[in-house]
Amino acid sequence: MSEYKPTIGLEIHAELKTQTKMFCGCQNDADEKKPNVNICPICMAHPGTLPVINKEAVKSVLRVGLALGGTLADYSEFDRKNYFYPDIPKGYQISQYKFPLVSGGELLGVKLTRIHLEEDTARSQHGVDNVSLLDFNRVGVPLMELVTEPVITSAKQAGGFARELQLVLRYLGVAEANMEKGEMRVEANISVSPRSNLGVLGTKTEVKNLNSFRAVEKAIEFEIKRQIAVLESGEKVIQETRGWDENQGATFSQRKKESSHDYRYFPDPDLPKLYLKKISEFNNLTETIPELPNQKRQRLKKLGIQNQDVEAYSGNPELASFFDHAVAELQESKLIKLASNYIANDLVKLLGGDHDLLERLYVGFPDFIKLAASGEISSRGAKDILAEMVQTGAPARMIAEAKGLFQKSDESALKTVVEKIIEANPKSVADYKTGKEMVLQFLVGQGMKESKGSANPAMLKKLFIDFLKK
Repeated sequence: MSEYKPTIGLEIHAELKTQTKMFCGCQNDADEKKPNVNICPICMAHPGTLPVINKEAVKSVLRVGLALGGTLADYSEFDRKNYFYPDIPKGYQISQYKFPLVSGGELLGVKLTRIHLEEDTARSQHGVDNVSLLDFNRVGVPLMELVTEPVITSAKQAGGFARELQLVLRYLGVAEANMEKGEMRVEANISVSPRSNLGVLGTKTEVKNLNSFRAVEKAIEFEIKRQIAVLESGEKVIQETRGWDENQGATFSQRKKESSHDYRYFPDPDLPKLYLKKISEFNNLTETIPELPNQKRQRLKKLGIQNQDVEAYSGNPELASFFDHAVAELQESKLIKLASNYIANDLVKLLGGDHDLLERLYVGFPDFIKLAASGEISSRGAKDILAEMVQTGAPARMIAEAKGLFQKSDESALKTVVEKIIEANPKSVADYKTGKEMVLQFLVGQGMKESKGSANPAMLKKLFIDFLKK
């Protein structure tokens, strides 16, 4: 065991999926390719303009707070966070300081400090010849910030927390949180301290703007090793802000870490105070919280679904909804498990990521499972039928009839097939009679081939055994 204990806290920003920006009526469109089109005098901070609070953004953060077991504020306000960067046209960011919308909460055993709401900054693009460009489409977009307590102890735990939060945001419908698009960004505060110094935390560094789960884990792992090496050399860790170089696989120093007093927070005089219980849109929000990922996992495990399939459903709400519809129709445990096997293994591959195709199967899929379980078709035939259903949406029995996939169980017809195979394979017959029972599978396989897959394999096996006993 290492002599040093890592302590990690996360700050996670997520752009909210509202129609308009946080304080103006400009379109909130993360997919807009043309720069500087979704802007107006308010989000560009022209003199004399006044911001107006986006109620839907506030509601979204409150719903996240409820989903994570946080305490919703009775009173909240917005503050000005003063600092000058080219991507902040006002020279300050509207954020929240003393009175966040949500306090406390927990996710995957990690305690939360707060969840608050602010506005996003412009997107910077650094090009050749030391030229930097700014796209202000993103400036003013509602940005949720979630802060954890410093209770995470490993890079793996931090990555798991970030992944689970992304799922929760998607289940609630408040954010897409695509990290590759910058819709969700993670900042990690990391320190290490000797395990012998119980209760004493080391000097922390902040690694900013981690834009993938892999980067989160790799940056934390690197920073833990770097800080231990610093302490082992007899030096002190410096409190600073660091960046992550993906190509080098290393963090690098950016600037001295600011403290809250450096930002000179004060209440924004242009925005009203929020007395949340008096605002009707924020009442009864508990009723809007859907089944959350971990709740779904527990429910599916009680149905006897394999862990691998449970994770597939919890990570894909559309697939989970399709499975739940099938469960409601099938009800029997045997059929439910068979349905899960076909959905998580065969259907996922056939869809190829196009979940719109599921609409073709909602009505007919339960009947397909009943047909597959009946023994009327082979497992190979079932796969072919499912593939055709994805393409056309036709009923399973209609496809089976048209393609001649119903298995033959007529003994008189199958006896002819068995006799032909036995006559053509005298050595295999002799081997079986000397105790080599594995040969039986070969003979059944030849019978299936002869019948072009139409024979009932169980019936075929029984007939072979009866003939070989003679």
